[in-house]
Amino acid sequence: MGFLVIGVLGVLLKYLEIGFVATWSWWIVLIPFGLALAWWAWADASGYTSRKAMERDERRKQARIERQRSQLGMLNSKSGRGRRR
Repeated sequence: MGFLVIGVLGVLLKYLEIGFVATWSWWIVLIPFGLALAWWAWADASGYTSRKAMERDERRKQARIERQRSQLGMLNSKSGRGRRR
């Protein structure tokens, strides 16, 4: 995402001929888009994207479970209190 923001800012500055970016070649201005493409290709090929999505889903699931337990008046499973013997 950062590469895209930098790329869009670079293109905007180059197109409007603002500052030192106006003197740069278009190839230099477009490099962040190539880096973003390379990052996404690596992230998808290595499973990074899927792993992050699964971690996010697991956090949401745990938050939902904790919220439902608190609404039912049950204690957290992490506290260790409230267990029946």
